[in-house]
Amino acid sequence: MDTAQEHEVLFERKGGLGVVVLNRPRAVNALTMGMAEAMLAQLTAWAEDDTVQTVLVRGAGDRGLCAGGDIVAIYHDMLDGGDATARFWATEYRLNSLISRYPKPYVAFMDGLVLGGGVGVSAHGSHRIVTERTRTGMPETTIGFAPDVGGTLLLASAPGEAGTHAALTGAHLDAADAIHLGLADFFIPSSRLDAVAAALERDRADDVVGRLASEPPLSPLAAQRGWIDAAYASDDAEEIVTRLRAHEDPAARAAAETIEAKSPTSIKVTLEALRRARARGPIPLALEEALEEEYRVGLHLLAGHDFQEGVRAQVIDKDRNPRWEPSTLADVTRGEVEACFAPLGDRELRLAETVATP
Repeated sequence: MDTAQEHEVLFERKGGLGVVVLNRPRAVNALTMGMAEAMLAQLTAWAEDDTVQTVLVRGAGDRGLCAGGDIVAIYHDMLDGGDATARFWATEYRLNSLISRYPKPYVAFMDGLVLGGGVGVSAHGSHRIVTERTRTGMPETTIGFAPDVGGTLLLASAPGEAGTHAALTGAHLDAADAIHLGLADFFIPSSRLDAVAAALERDRADDVVGRLASEPPLSPLAAQRGWIDAAYASDDAEEIVTRLRAHEDPAARAAAETIEAKSPTSIKVTLEALRRARARGPIPLALEEALEEEYRVGLHLLAGHDFQEGVRAQVIDKDRNPRWEPSTLADVTRGEVEACFAPLGDRELRLAETVATP
């Protein structure tokens, strides 16, 4: 690993605490291949180090923990027809799996922006802390992609249909909504985070967060549970939009407009992925199987039109005017959706095999 990659993520030992700092503040600490590789290696080493009692992950700067994967790098890889993105996802998903099964307390400061890949390095941990500055979510449908890093399982496991709403609209969620969805556990004001980190050097994670956490605000999503559950209960995207448009609550009608502005292919693929993840139930290998499915979907979308076009419109040219193909939900066929879940043959990720117990 070169020096630049090492500096993109920093590691430090403080007493019994191993600290991971995502260190690309100008890019809101967006994840790169080098960062994922370094975290995977260091967390593996710390898992076997008896002097490390707890791990903490936080972001450099004051804008957020992590805004997701390095979308610009993915865009250029798509243009070049390379396989760097596939290799990045394979490493990133192994990291997500390790975090979910980590043998020690894994504390994540989900402060500021925590989107996409940022959810993957935080929401699978044991102690997930949000603040008054938290804005989290899985906004992939905005760029012609679908939730990954285990996001399909996380959102499918949320109460009622709140996760479906969050996934299809790509909404940025505050701390209270993150806790309601099951993406986070504790609310701690950002002014106390340094005190939390200092206390973790010597005290048990459960004791620290129990002492310093506050009662979270009320969740807007929880308050809207009635229309959310009713509208999103369908497995048909067009029916969901119809129900939302027919509802008297302005928030429901606004959600319909938001969904119709996203990639139609991404909307239908995301809904299918959520339903498949929910159907698996609480089995030991649920996350690894979800990650394997997300990897299949990701590689198929990587080869399609909308992902490249969505990144172009939102991140590269920033004209916010993507030209989706197909352009409407009605034009996306069932066959096109199912093709995104087709097996990859010898390119399968096969995570479940590596963590299965006899």
